[in-house]
Amino acid sequence: MNQDFSIITLVLHATLAVQLVMAGLLLTSLVSWTVIFSKIFSLRSLRRGNDDFEREFWSGKNLNDLYAAAGNKADSAPLERIFASGMREFLKLRERRQESSAQLDGARRAMRASLQRELDVIEGNVGFLASVGSVSPYVGLFGTVWGIMHAFVGLASAEQVTLATVAPGIAEALVATAIGLFAAIPAVVAYNRFARDIDRIAIQLESFIEEFSNILQRNATQPPAVAGGR
Repeated sequence: MNQDFSIITLVLHATLAVQLVMAGLLLTSLVSWTVIFSKIFSLRSLRRGNDDFEREFWSGKNLNDLYAAAGNKADSAPLERIFASGMREFLKLRERRQESSAQLDGARRAMRASLQRELDVIEGNVGFLASVGSVSPYVGLFGTVWGIMHAFVGLASAEQVTLATVAPGIAEALVATAIGLFAAIPAVVAYNRFARDIDRIAIQLESFIEEFSNILQRNATQPPAVAGGR
């Protein structure tokens, strides 16, 4: 009746296999929280940068001036890099006297390729959270099954089996499942939130590509000297 059932005591008295499972889950949880906070700050900065550039783009500033400014920035936003890739290809094909349709198609392909690269970077480490959320409970359950199995094997040599005899071993094993859930739940919640945020960013980028393509389509029919107006 006087046994200590605190979490620390249960962990210290667990078998080596269960302790290794717990240690792995705790390390995974620590890495998961690091990814979560890093992704929160990076997405916030990314959205702010996209909004700032979009505001500047629709302010009526000349496209050539925007393109020149984008080339001088080391920390430009994804929206600005997509704009720069499309504008670069458009001007290159324009200098080669390509047809207006070829200029537009080339710029659109360049922006689509840039969009895919940006999304690959934005989605970085989000898959890790999905893996943690789906695998951690099963890893914790493995530790629990192993611990309960070890507890019952130890009871085989006991002369009298009571609830007080069984409880410590089972409690030690169940801690592994609890730690698995502790690692999985925040990862699942964060993954769903980030997936929703990334979808919104992707829609913003795709919408910009379509709107900018319409502007380039109008400029493709103009002489090079006046191209750049909206």
